[in-house]
Parts: sequence; C-alpha cells; structure tokens
Amino acid sequence: MIRNLIYILFFIPLFLTAQKEKYNIREGNKAYDKGSFSEAETQYREALNKNNTSPQAAFNLGNALYKQGKYDEANTFYQQHKEAKLNDTEKAKSYHNLGNTFFKKKQFKESIDAYKQSLRLNPDDEDTRYNLALSQKMLQQQQNNNQENKENKENKEQNKNDKKEDNKKENNDNNQNENKEQNKNKKEQQPQSNKMNKQDAQRLLEAANNEEKNVQEKVNREKVKVSTGKIEKDW
Repeated sequence: MIRNLIYILFFIPLFLTAQKEKYNIREGNKAYDKGSFSEAETQYREALNKNNTSPQAAFNLGNALYKQGKYDEANTFYQQHKEAKLNDTEKAKSYHNLGNTFFKKKQFKESIDAYKQSLRLNPDDEDTRYNLALSQKMLQQQQNNNQENKENKENKEQNKNDKKEDNKKENNDNNQNENKEQNKNKKEQQPQSNKMNKQDAQRLLEAANNEEKNVQEKVNREKVKVSTGKIEKDW
C-alpha cells in the first residue's frame, strides 16, 4: 500500500507536467491556425520549457519560426526533431522542412541533400519530389548566373584595362604630335641655313670669274705700263 502510494506521488507531477505541455501545444496550434505565429511560437517554447525533449513541440516551433522568416532558428528545431526517436515518416517531415529552410536561404545544394534524405525515408512524398526538382533547377540557374556574373566582371575589367591602354596610347600620340609641333616651330625660328642653291652658286662663280678677270686685266695693264718706262737691269 505504501509502495503504491509512493509510485502515485512520483508519477502525479510527471502527469501534470505532460498535461501542461500538451496544453501549450494545443494553444500554440490554435494560434498557428489563426496565423498568429508569434503567439504560437510563445506557446511552443513554453511547452519545450516543460519538456525539452518533446519532438512535437520542437517540430511545431520550427514551423512557427519558419512562418516568421526565422529560417536559421527554425532549422535548429527541425534538427532537434529529426534526432528524436521517430518513425521514418516523421523523420522525413523534418528533412522536408529542413530542405525548405535551406531553399529560402538560397542554399540549394543543402536543400537538395535534405529533400533526397526525406525521399529515402518516404519515397512516396510527391511534395518533396517536386521541391527536389525545383531546387535542382534553381541550383542550375544560380550556377549559370554566377558564371555570367563572373564573365561580366572579367569583361568589365578587360574593358577597363583596354580603356587605360587606349588613353595611354592617345596621350603618347598627343605628346608625339606636340613634340613634332614644337620641333617644327623651333626649326622655323632658327636662322636659315647658308646652303645655296645651284643658281646662287652659278652667280657667285660668275662673279668670282669676273672679279678675277678684272684683276687680271688690271695686272696686265700695270705690266704694260711698266714696260713702257725705263728698263732696269738686275744687278
């Protein structure tokens, strides 16, 4: 009798705690159905405070957080849910929702892995199969966009370098033209060379010949003049 009484006293608090946990889960479900996800989150957290190993409270809390866009936090509770002692169908739900959180964060490789794991546990889930195909398509598109962005960046950098080279070449051409112009102006400012053309040379030559002829004639005249005077012998 006393032993039975001890058992009753021991299990009564556990029973009451379990009842309070279920109460919070039910209240959370009501708020969730109304779209009051913040209130639902509060109720599910309260349920986990009373039983931190409750897979139902963890899963539902993950859903409430997911609906509020708190994907990282939701991920944490889906992870907790899948680690509990569950059948394959229940674990498949955890992996499915994990895939959804990764998808929302555009982590498509991770979402693909999660959906594949969900299908291994529950191959007949068409929603998961659809999400898997969509994730694979989005991953391909993401990779194509990344490649395109990379090529655009490289082309932009190449165009920038080409423009620098063009500007450098243009500056060099301008400098060369400027130097040519300066040399031209400098040459024009310098005195003309003393180099004479053929006609000038011919005139100078004729003038020299005439001068020589005049000198010769003068010399000849002087000789004649001398010869008309007294002849003096050499000693």
